[in-house]
Amino acid sequence: MASEDIAQLAETLSKVHVGDGELSYKGLGLKLDDAESVVELVRDIRQFSDLRALRLEGNTVGVEAAQTIAKALEDKEMLQRCYWSDMFTGRLRSEIPTALMSLGAALTSAGSRLTELDLSDNAFGPDGVKGIEPLLKSASCHTLRELRLNNCGMGIGGGKILAEALTECHRQSSALGAPLRLRVFMAGRNRLENEGASALAKAFKSMGSLEEVHLPQNGINHAGVTALAAAMRHNPELRVVNLNDNTFTKRGALAMAHALRPLRNVQVINFGDCLVRSEGAVALAAVLREGLPALREVNLSFGEITEAAALVVAQAVADKPSMEKVDLNGNCLGEDGCEALRDLMENVDKGDLLASLSDDEGEPDEEEEEDSESEEDEATDEESEEDGDIVKENGLTREDSPSKSQSQAELLTFLRCPSVEKLRELKAALQEQVQTSELHQAAEVLLQIASLYGEDPETKNSVLQAFDEVLKKLLSGSVLHSYCVLSTLLVRMGLLKGEGKVKKASVSPGHLLCLEHAVQQDVFSPHHASLLFAFTSRIREAPPSCRGASEKLNAALEKKCKH
Repeated sequence: MASEDIAQLAETLSKVHVGDGELSYKGLGLKLDDAESVVELVRDIRQFSDLRALRLEGNTVGVEAAQTIAKALEDKEMLQRCYWSDMFTGRLRSEIPTALMSLGAALTSAGSRLTELDLSDNAFGPDGVKGIEPLLKSASCHTLRELRLNNCGMGIGGGKILAEALTECHRQSSALGAPLRLRVFMAGRNRLENEGASALAKAFKSMGSLEEVHLPQNGINHAGVTALAAAMRHNPELRVVNLNDNTFTKRGALAMAHALRPLRNVQVINFGDCLVRSEGAVALAAVLREGLPALREVNLSFGEITEAAALVVAQAVADKPSMEKVDLNGNCLGEDGCEALRDLMENVDKGDLLASLSDDEGEPDEEEEEDSESEEDEATDEESEEDGDIVKENGLTREDSPSKSQSQAELLTFLRCPSVEKLRELKAALQEQVQTSELHQAAEVLLQIASLYGEDPETKNSVLQAFDEVLKKLLSGSVLHSYCVLSTLLVRMGLLKGEGKVKKASVSPGHLLCLEHAVQQDVFSPHHASLLFAFTSRIREAPPSCRGASEKLNAALEKKCKH
């Protein structure tokens, strides 16, 4: 090594931080190719008798250098934290697994008990995961609490290998009576997609100890999101959920809302740039209103959420005592919608919590709405698994007994050809079967009942009574279930943009007057009224035949909201 290189190295090493059990070579930009290049580093490691943390990020380490460092680590049993991100810049991808395997083997040999491992910003791909697989399966990781693997290019294959390693680590540690309790998991920008995310979800479910999950920018859509949501329910200490820049759509948002509902410790939700859309936002708003008492931040930015749905979200967080930030930027509110949202937050003395709305996309035009409705094949005329879960959680499970089948057949007959006479005949069966119907059929039942509205006192009373009783049962479950019922009804009425090819009803005065009557009964709570009012009050121009009924409905909703 030339004398000037040695002088430069000496100057660089003078900046090395040593203290509190930590040896740091962070950000020195060292090119560590061979044994000679790591002489000083190895000396420092060996002389550090109680080494607990080693920072090597921001340097570039070759195979021979890694092997030499590994030898120095073979007796460092007290080492707990390895900060090894951005450590292979300029290296061949084929070199990295060998280097990682050497370092991992040294930790295993030393009997280290790691609590933190950060290998972010190392583009090692699936082969790199294979390089750390033995370490992750070893006793050295039974104590692991934080694992950071952001921007490593793992892909689907790497995600599956990682999931299997974590599962095995948990199995082995559990057999020894001290199961792996990983708290923080970060693996953003790894192209995990649905298969990789679903594999990791199984590992998360088995561990049940996660407090933070960060998986932004992974190309995950509703199938992977649904798998992750199912795992979240088994991690009761969850505090941070960051799935930014994946693709939820309604089905993913519904699954995630269902999963978040029982969790009590969630503080940060980041579903920004996730295409949550308006129906998904309404479902999440239900959970925000019903639970999540510790919530501090919610990010639903850039999600194609319209004004009314954004207002429902804002209303839902209005009473959260710990709220610090609400981000609804980059949605489709329009100038008036942005102003309405600001006013709402100001009126509840939370205006300072609202993030900037500077990137609002403006109100979507009708053509844009029609073009995007079929995305992700979200056909709403078929029952989704998420809808089924929400129905089941409220005790409304299907039973295929002969009497049930007969009642269902009668219900379908009514839907095909509704009449007041059939409504009276099927009153009991109608109420029973609507409970077990999926949400879109339930909305259809309500619309068909209301379509029979007439001014004849006997007809009017029969229709209003049936409408009230059916709606009361549909709204009697959780807030999440009731919000899904109402949002499905709004979609069918054309007041809320839905996903898939939705057959919109031709709204008549009877539909609006039945709702107006229900609002005045015990059927509706004030927050149900607030949800409906957010949409019905923004009808740009009701048909002449519906204007009177529309005004009556909005007046009833506004009065109910104030109770």
